[in-house]
Amino acid sequence: MSGEPIKPRSRDAVRAQADGTLPRVGTSTSEDIAAFVAKARALSPHAPGAKGRLIFALDATMSRQPTWDMACALQAEMFREAAALGSLDIRLVYYRGFSECRATGWISDSTKLAALMSKIDCRGGDTQIGKVLGEARREAVASGVRAVVFVGDAMEEEIGELCAKAGELGMLKVPVFMFQEGHDPIAEQTFREVARLTGGAWCRFDPVLPRNCGSCCGQPRPMRRADAKRCCSWRRAQAARPS
Repeated sequence: MSGEPIKPRSRDAVRAQADGTLPRVGTSTSEDIAAFVAKARALSPHAPGAKGRLIFALDATMSRQPTWDMACALQAEMFREAAALGSLDIRLVYYRGFSECRATGWISDSTKLAALMSKIDCRGGDTQIGKVLGEARREAVASGVRAVVFVGDAMEEEIGELCAKAGELGMLKVPVFMFQEGHDPIAEQTFREVARLTGGAWCRFDPVLPRNCGSCCGQPRPMRRADAKRCCSWRRAQAARPS
């Protein structure tokens, strides 16, 4: 189906390319992203005893190539943080190239997910954020997805269509946390609006870590841990509010 990400036949792996190799993914911010994963974890799963489910989506187009390796290192840290949260299943969705949009099965092993991500490389192509939001809506209804994290640097689609899909996610109470690499004003406007419509949040994503401190996005780790705690408290408060 042209409007949907390609799903793998196996549960835990990305479908191989025609040449037999696996595609490869990028990375995300350290404790800020972990904070939003914690928010998703705080939301109750669809069924008693079920795991919380999160979609982690990535722009893997060529514009992200210069910082891809550094971004991957940060995403690996994010998944280590996610593993510490316990019962959480993650589906990795990424797009690149000419209308290529792929999705993994549900994965609870952060090491396995990081390994899959390390096999993704960047390829030229337009953004496909609409497909990501569409996939999130389908999975919210079908399997109880409770949150979406997206990392990207551009937006080349019709903003009205994206906002319409974001509004549907908002009605389903699925927040989208938009992490923006770079400073593209059109991307920022769109990412902020998607976050607003879904009840999520927008955050700057900076894969370049200063050498003189153990920091992420230019902030010391202690500050980012405090931010993470505030984010978790905010999400729990939102989840506790009557619908």
